[in-house]
Amino acid sequence: MIDASPLESGKTILIVDDVPANLDVLTNHLERMGHTALVARDGEECIERAIFVRPDLIMLDVKMPVIDGFETCRRLKATAETRDIPVIFMTALTDTQDKLTGFSVGAVDYVTKPLHGAEMMARINTHLTLSRLRTQLEEQNQQLRTEVAMRRETEAALLRSNTELEQLAYVASHDMQEPLRMVASYLQLLSKRYGGKLDAEADEFIGYAVDGAKRMQALINDLLTYSRVGARARPFEATDCNEVVRIALENLAVSLQESGARLHVSPLPIVMGDASKLLQLFQNLIANAVKFRRSEPVEIKVAAHAQEDAWRFVVSDNGIGIAPEYFDRIFVLFQRLHGRAEYPGTGIGLSICKKIVERHGGRIWVESTPGAGTTFSFTLPRTVGANSA
Repeated sequence: MIDASPLESGKTILIVDDVPANLDVLTNHLERMGHTALVARDGEECIERAIFVRPDLIMLDVKMPVIDGFETCRRLKATAETRDIPVIFMTALTDTQDKLTGFSVGAVDYVTKPLHGAEMMARINTHLTLSRLRTQLEEQNQQLRTEVAMRRETEAALLRSNTELEQLAYVASHDMQEPLRMVASYLQLLSKRYGGKLDAEADEFIGYAVDGAKRMQALINDLLTYSRVGARARPFEATDCNEVVRIALENLAVSLQESGARLHVSPLPIVMGDASKLLQLFQNLIANAVKFRRSEPVEIKVAAHAQEDAWRFVVSDNGIGIAPEYFDRIFVLFQRLHGRAEYPGTGIGLSICKKIVERHGGRIWVESTPGAGTTFSFTLPRTVGANSA
């Protein structure tokens, strides 16, 4: 935080005047106010001492031999070591043009001789304070620039790391499919050819192996799907969510019919997005509602509500529900709340949903009461020209 205290003391001030009496008066006055006063008798000496000492402020007389105050100020402002030192001109000149010339060469103020002690100290104090505040502001800006640069470097490194991990996951999962397919095929062949011909324990072992191979295939397929969310993303385009949900329901027609599900789909908006990923998002959430149903027919509602800068989509059901302590956990990769015997799956589906929503600039969350149903909500940005329902 910048300290804007109105009182300045303990500063170094360079006084430049070719009249010794003026130097003595100013020096005594400044020292009584707690400042350190240095003196110079001409412009050349002023520039030399300013470069060496770096004073906090320069009181500069206009009328001096060799080079006048205007030229001295020009040279001070043209030198890197002294350009930021505030300069106050002292002169008996009262012509407006002279004052304008002083400001044009870089002075911050102008006091007229004979000097009035209180006015002079008020002006000195004001410009010392302003100079300090500018220095503090520049330091804070530099610190902020450094932090922003470091954050950008960190974000870039994180993006590279995530991209490499996504590519690694895709390649690893893709390359694992063929040998696993071979293992699963031979295990199934063993089960067909020798099922019932060996002892019961052998049949049981073969069954375990076949089941494990199938689950591994499902896991690899889901990992491939998860890695493709970012690695094989398509450019966003205007996407009609009504059409997306219609296709999702067609893909889930068998499970919806078998479960006796009742669907209520409200009019949905057009958004900017990747249609294939949004299809995956809606399909996963609706499939979840079917999977985690109770004994009575499942009811699923899909709707969207306009917010200030986003659409809030909801997919709700009357299923088994989720306890509050698991609300965050369900979006973590491989997290399962139920055994495979109760509800099959790999524990990746909701992680995929979260990744899709975040890639579209939104967020996803859940609200639920055990035994009374679950509502998944997610937001997608509203875009001009693509936000009508």
